[in-house]
Amino acid sequence: MADIVRIQMMDTFAIYINERKIDLLVNKSRKGASLIQLLISHRGSPVPNSRLLSTLWSEEKSSNPENALKTLVSRLRTLLNQISPDLGSCVVADRGAYHWECLPGMTVDMYEIDDILAKLENGVTEAEQRSLCEKLLDLYPGDLLQNNERNEWAVVEAASLHEGYMKAVLGYIDLLKIQGEHKGIVSVCRRALEVDQFHDRLHIELMTALIHMNRTGEAMQQYKHVVELDYCYLGVQPSQEMQEFYKHIVTAGKTLDFSLQAIRNELRENDKHDAYVCEYAVFKEIYNLQMRNLERMGTTMFLAIVMIRPYDNQVMDNIRQNSIMNGLMQILSQNLRKGDIITRFAPAMCAMLLPTVNYATGHMVLERIKRVFYRQYPNSNIVFDYRVGPLDGEVDDDITNELKDEESAE
Repeated sequence: MADIVRIQMMDTFAIYINERKIDLLVNKSRKGASLIQLLISHRGSPVPNSRLLSTLWSEEKSSNPENALKTLVSRLRTLLNQISPDLGSCVVADRGAYHWECLPGMTVDMYEIDDILAKLENGVTEAEQRSLCEKLLDLYPGDLLQNNERNEWAVVEAASLHEGYMKAVLGYIDLLKIQGEHKGIVSVCRRALEVDQFHDRLHIELMTALIHMNRTGEAMQQYKHVVELDYCYLGVQPSQEMQEFYKHIVTAGKTLDFSLQAIRNELRENDKHDAYVCEYAVFKEIYNLQMRNLERMGTTMFLAIVMIRPYDNQVMDNIRQNSIMNGLMQILSQNLRKGDIITRFAPAMCAMLLPTVNYATGHMVLERIKRVFYRQYPNSNIVFDYRVGPLDGEVDDDITNELKDEESAE
């Protein structure tokens, strides 16, 4: 009875014989594994020897490159035959080229994915779309060879497959939305986010489905997870669309009660003595509200920003930066007054609204925060810098420029 051979190209390259993973090839011949991957990617079309040589020996010199390729192919066939009889015959010689020819019953996940995407492009029934997309989700644990050393060809091919995969997944989500299958959307989004954790629409579709299922708390946790990802790994604020969605989460799932006492209870803040820390989207709403009040009532409020940077002006590691910024946010929350409002304006910057202060008291407050910061981070080699000025009228140009520069950078 012939072996059942399955080759995995997605996420990690692997050969399975009768569903048992075989490590012999990868452990003994990295170039052999790379040769198989390149041949498989051409889906049976011959790959010229010149292309194989330039790819496999791009940084090496050989006195007889053609002979080196023949030797590699010979050894590879021997290794493959040790894994399974006749497996070596998959590497077929052409005139000045080689190609990969699948044995009867052999499966390659990359080929199966290509077939699914082609069928979805040509138009299918809803039932067929469901079946094909569920199979696609199973076959696509990660991008092409993302956990292997990838040559340029693999990067290009991976990008193309990723685009097709995401288009199919989003189409599947649209179908589930029409059918009102929110639980199914949650499952699809979570699986797809394992492939692309920075895809904003997947996060928004997931949070929307959670809200429809009255799981608003989970939606809020998902939003905080997205913010953490953006700051920690990309060093940026969440997208404008994501910030706007935050307000939708906050108001979701609330029922109206027209009694005054119920509204008082809803609006009443918990008895906390810390300053108010909020998401940037909420901070902007409070800022705009305060600006309208200042114009109407003739009062003032001060804006302060705090920035951190290394003494040597080198780029700070995102993980270290995020850790220090989290500590700074905690310091601000615990050392400012209850009516003060704080947000993380940018990856390395906090912004604050400070009622009932003037230039002198504003600088005193920030100097006190600065001393607390350096007590907590005495050997961090971090520069703590700040600006403070009124919201209206004669705002310090440094503050205005800092905010404009930071927003344009985002």
